[in-house]
Amino acid sequence: MPIILVADDEPDLEALVLQRFRRRIRAGDFSFRFVRDGQQAVEALKEDPSIDVLLTDINMPKVDGLTLLNELADIRPDIRSVVVSAYGDMDNIRTAMNSGAFDFVTKPIDFHDLEITLDKTLEHVALLRDAANQERELSALRRELEVARGLQQSILPRRFPADDRFDVYAEMHPARSVGGDFYDIFALGDGRFGLVVGDVVGKGVPAALFMAIARTTLKATALSGCTAGQCLARVNDQITSNETAEILVTMFYAIYDPETGDLAYANAGHDLPVVLRTGGALEELANPDGVIAGVEAGRDYATRTIRLDAGESVVVYTDGVVDSRQPDGERFGLERFMDLLREAGGSGSAKDILGRIFAELTRHVDEADPADDITCMVLHRNR
Repeated sequence: MPIILVADDEPDLEALVLQRFRRRIRAGDFSFRFVRDGQQAVEALKEDPSIDVLLTDINMPKVDGLTLLNELADIRPDIRSVVVSAYGDMDNIRTAMNSGAFDFVTKPIDFHDLEITLDKTLEHVALLRDAANQERELSALRRELEVARGLQQSILPRRFPADDRFDVYAEMHPARSVGGDFYDIFALGDGRFGLVVGDVVGKGVPAALFMAIARTTLKATALSGCTAGQCLARVNDQITSNETAEILVTMFYAIYDPETGDLAYANAGHDLPVVLRTGGALEELANPDGVIAGVEAGRDYATRTIRLDAGESVVVYTDGVVDSRQPDGERFGLERFMDLLREAGGSGSAKDILGRIFAELTRHVDEADPADDITCMVLHRNR
C-alpha cells in the first residue's frame, strides 16, 4: 500500500485528511503518516523506505519546506513531493517547483484537487520505480549475457594444432552477446583431424544453447570413427529426435589427412566452402545434396573427397559473412567475397588469410549493427 508522508504544523490537518480520505484508506489505496515539522520529516524519510510521496507545507518550524525539498534529493531521490502553500505565495511555489517539487496545492486545501494530485503523483512514482526495476533487471541480464558470451567463447577452440604440414585458424563473431554459430577442430586419434563449422537457425540465447548441443553431439559422434557423411547422418537423427526443442542447424564437417592433403567432407545445408588453388583459381566445393540437420530423421549424407596441394587453402564460412551489411543496407555479397578470397589467397598462413577477410568485413560494415553471426575457418596446407 502506498504511504504518503504529510509534513505540516497545523494541528487540524491530520483529522481533516483522515476524514476526507477514509474510504480510500479503508480500500487500501494509500495510507498517511503525519509529522509536525521539517526535521521530523527528514528523520521519517531516512527511517522508512516505504514512503512513496511527501506532502509538505512550505512554512514550517525547524526545517521549512524549501529546505526539506533540497534535502529530499539526497536522502530519497526515489520519491516525489507535493508542496502546500497559500494561494498568493507564488514566489515560494515557483522556488519549490524549481527545487524539484512534482506538483503543488494551495490553501485553503481543495480536497478533491488534492486527491487528484496525489493519485497523479503516486502513478508517476510507480512508473519511475517500474522503470528503475526494469533498468536493474536489464543491467543484470547484460551482466549475465557477458558471462554467457565469455563461456561460449571459451568452449570454442582458441588454440589450434601446431603442425608444420598445415595450419588452421577460425573465429566466431556473434551478432548479439551470444550467437548460434560454432566451429571446432579436433584430433581423431589416427593422425587425421576433424573440422566443423555450423550455424544454428536463430540468434541470441536459444541459438547459443542449441549451438552447444550441436557442437558437442557432432564431436562425440565424430570420435567414434565414422565417415563424414555417417557423422552428419547420426547427428541429424539425434537432433531430430529431440522432442523438447526444434533445432535446425547447417553444418559442414570434414576429415583432413595431413599426410596426403585429402579432405573428406559432408554438408548439411551449409554454405559451400571455397578452395583457394595455386595460381589464384577458386573452386567451390560440390554439394553432396545435404539437407539442413533437424528437418527429418533418416536422411543420408554423402561423403566426397578433394585434395589440397601445398600452398592451397579451404575457406569455410557461415552466411553472416556474405550477409554483412553497410549502414545503408548494402550486402557484402558472394561476388565481393570471392574477389576478396582471390586477393587473400596468396597471404600465406590460415591466420593471415582470415585476418584479411575480417579486416575487409569490418571496413564494409563500418558502424552498422551486425545482421547475423559471422564465423570463418581457414585450413591451409603448408607441404
